[in-house]
Amino acid sequence: MDPGESREPPEAREPGPGAEPAVAPRWKEAKTFNDNLAPKKKPKSLGTRGSAPPREGSLWRADSTWQSGSEAPAEAPRSQPKPQNAVTIAVSSRALFRMDEEQRIYTDQGVEEYALEAVNKRLRELYPDSEDVFDIVLVTNNHAQVGVRLINSINHYDLFIERFCMTGGNSPICYLKAYHTNLYLSADAEKVREAIDEGIAAATIFSPSRDVVVSQSQLRVAFDGDAVLFSDESERIVKAHGLDRFFEHEKAHENKPLAQGPLKGFLEALGRLQKKFYSKGLRLECPIRTYLVTARSAASSGARALKTLRSWGLETDEALFLAGAPKGPLLEKIRPHIFFDDQMFHVAGAQEMGTVAAHVPYGVAQTPRRTASVKQAPSAQ
Repeated sequence: MDPGESREPPEAREPGPGAEPAVAPRWKEAKTFNDNLAPKKKPKSLGTRGSAPPREGSLWRADSTWQSGSEAPAEAPRSQPKPQNAVTIAVSSRALFRMDEEQRIYTDQGVEEYALEAVNKRLRELYPDSEDVFDIVLVTNNHAQVGVRLINSINHYDLFIERFCMTGGNSPICYLKAYHTNLYLSADAEKVREAIDEGIAAATIFSPSRDVVVSQSQLRVAFDGDAVLFSDESERIVKAHGLDRFFEHEKAHENKPLAQGPLKGFLEALGRLQKKFYSKGLRLECPIRTYLVTARSAASSGARALKTLRSWGLETDEALFLAGAPKGPLLEKIRPHIFFDDQMFHVAGAQEMGTVAAHVPYGVAQTPRRTASVKQAPSAQ
């Protein structure tokens, strides 16, 4: 029989004299189990953050015109993309849900599954047979029994998440490469460090301090430069020798590309999807927009950053050089769905302005904290 060919289940035979009652056919048991996974109630109507339903201005569905109180438009069945072709974002269950309150927080935090699915819808319209789309994998170290609860929650909120990784207490990091993960988001900083050590783009996600309305038509992703897209080479010079030596170093090495940082690969994946819109003449209407938001000064050290991106065959739609000024006010204007930075000072500033911030624990800025934790270990015994 060919894969996928339907087959009628065999009829249950009547038990013979003296035989025990027949056990229900296995296909009926499977059907009963699957029926129990179905949502018990329809998705809630639009609301505000905190109550978990969608907030105004978010891309909560592939069809963003759907409104509360109306029937959701029928969609054609969506096939699962092959992992090696998709841009895969692995999300921990704690980043997606408040497990203790059964409230959804990941979509409230910014890089919503619905925002990604909105981009997917545009891609499918332009390239019906393409598998170059966003895909989400739910990752948890909970036991498989928790899976039923998670599946019910995903169905309740009408999320399109088909791939799960439930590791029963073991770290899920070793599975990320097998899932072809392009980005791992978690609320567990240690797991994020493990992922980065394995060469996987990863960040610890933090909720914003207040609500903001984000774009309904464009997924916006903002990146810091040093120790995020680039290596921490330049930051090491600042810490060791000061700003004057840093400026001299950047001028002398302006034409030498910086080494790549932990999130270079994710920017590359976003750029691959953007080029599919560009090739259709939709550069200005592209539903993905990227930003470089850096504390570098344009005149003294900005050229090397831009030339590095060019040498990689990459670009960001906007490059914003702040010369040491706070990033929060500018992020308030951009209103990205997520902002990546390696320093908690900038993460906190982004949170205050209502931006979902993701901390990238990489580079020299993290060294003192790691060293301190190692020194405390003996006294803790």
